[in-house]
Amino acid sequence: MSSFIRNAWYVAAWSKEVGRSYLTRRILNEPVLMYRKQDGTVVALLDRCPHKLAPLSLGELKGDIVECGYHGLQFDCSGTCVRVPGQPQIPPSAKVKSFPLVERYNAVWIWMGEPALANADDIVKVERYQLPGWELIDGQYLHFKSNYLNITDNLVDPAHTTYVHKNTIGNAAGENVAVKVEQGDNHVLAYRWIENAEPIPLAKKMGDFKGLTDRWQYYYLLMPSISYVDFGTVDAGVEHKEENMNRGLRSFSYNFLTPETEGTTHYFWLHIRNYQIGKPDVDADVTKLMTLTFEEDMAILAAVQKAQEETGVREYVRLGIDNAPARIRKMVDKRIAAERHAAEERNAPVTREELQVAG
Repeated sequence: MSSFIRNAWYVAAWSKEVGRSYLTRRILNEPVLMYRKQDGTVVALLDRCPHKLAPLSLGELKGDIVECGYHGLQFDCSGTCVRVPGQPQIPPSAKVKSFPLVERYNAVWIWMGEPALANADDIVKVERYQLPGWELIDGQYLHFKSNYLNITDNLVDPAHTTYVHKNTIGNAAGENVAVKVEQGDNHVLAYRWIENAEPIPLAKKMGDFKGLTDRWQYYYLLMPSISYVDFGTVDAGVEHKEENMNRGLRSFSYNFLTPETEGTTHYFWLHIRNYQIGKPDVDADVTKLMTLTFEEDMAILAAVQKAQEETGVREYVRLGIDNAPARIRKMVDKRIAAERHAAEERNAPVTREELQVAG
């Protein structure tokens, strides 16, 4: 059975990716077809004709109508069949599943679960988005050959930065600094401060630190698979309060994980920073640096995924640093179980007693 939470908002694409040509993407192991109507509205349908299951994306877009490339059945933006060539009657079952969509933060968000439960207010709020004094880099995408839960494990694991990201956001100063964990109804937070340490490579390149520094790593994971990292550096000894953190080198990195299959994940990310504002060359440098950081994660997580598939084992031993990942997996399992229970109740046969009451 699937390990995906369906009643949640996932990023399906960046807005710039979707136009008048078909964009196809597998999401939660389902083929999805996206395009823009002539009025600019984005549409998402299951990329599968209900007749012979041919991908609708092999056909043509005629105005706002999707035409199957196999037998010419036509479907409107809701997935309703509006034409069957050579047959005036349209079978009631000639329908294609459509998905609720919302465009926000230059991204297209998709709801793969029960349409009635889709509430745009539940989309994560991106802090500092387009505020004065904060620079935005968005439109970024990577493809991870790893289950999304291995990535969420990684995204609440500050300890790995010392070893995996030596050239970007980590150094040896954090080796023995413990990670603290907090949990809310819909999130897990893993964090730590590393004090009186040499600045990391990114801070050396982008900041103006003359001596030792204090740096923080706050890793938030919002259900089911959205991460944002509050990350920054100040001069050593500065009081650790919000206004001083904003005066230091600070960034918010948002990572939107959308499961593709059980073993692969779409990884959309954006980055907001308070340093080197209005400098396109710095935007390019930060993008390159962040991409390198994520590619370091990609490499090790692909190796982890391969080993897990070979052995059928996720891990042989658990460490203290696995506290936050364990909490996330427990929360995900609970949500999946609740969705399955609700689906079973909806599909349960009507009993004789219920029919008598209804009568």
